[in-house]
Amino acid sequence: MPQVIALIGGTGAEGRGLALRFAAAGHEVVLGSRDGSRAEEAAAELTATLAAAGMNTTVRGMENAQAAATASIAVVVVPYEAHRATLEALAPTLAGKVVIDAVVPMRFERGPRPVEVAEGSATEQAAALLPASTVVGAFHNVAAAALANLGEALHQDVLVTADDAEAKAAVNALIESVPGLRAVDAGPLRYARFVEGITLLLVGINIRYKAHAGVRIDGLPERTP
Repeated sequence: MPQVIALIGGTGAEGRGLALRFAAAGHEVVLGSRDGSRAEEAAAELTATLAAAGMNTTVRGMENAQAAATASIAVVVVPYEAHRATLEALAPTLAGKVVIDAVVPMRFERGPRPVEVAEGSATEQAAALLPASTVVGAFHNVAAAALANLGEALHQDVLVTADDAEAKAAVNALIESVPGLRAVDAGPLRYARFVEGITLLLVGINIRYKAHAGVRIDGLPERTP
């Protein structure tokens, strides 16, 4: 079923890539930013990209708080340094909603390096900051470059962590509405720290190989219809 998906902090590369794929899959997409005019400009660019690919769909842009208010599912894609402040400000607006945290606590110093998070992971930090929301970890390991190229077929798994089965099922459905993505249950929210850590490995690998590889789990049983 189509959803209204808000990308919080969505004007960066990851947010734009996810916005394109969600819109192409038939969802209503709202791009959020601290600067509403910047969000509108980025949304217009994405709408033009979709039109060039033969898709008659529109991405909207607005301030983060407005985007969060419109969403049925919100996806947080801000840089980690803005993570706490953004979620603290949006907590009342995101109350009662499913919130996907896709943020990786990472910095660059001669390559990617982890940032220590007191809660264990950015996703667990989001859960602590958003007690009235249902937080799910997902989309940490899908490269922005792969998402942004609509002409490239995806063949990746999205590792999903959550403590709420209903929210996990809703996020799994969203993931699998995007052709080429498969949702993989990676366990409870406390495992998000391991999923986020994989991103640092992938960034390093992709830099060395000049690629945008992702994750694919081999040997899983076939699903019954």
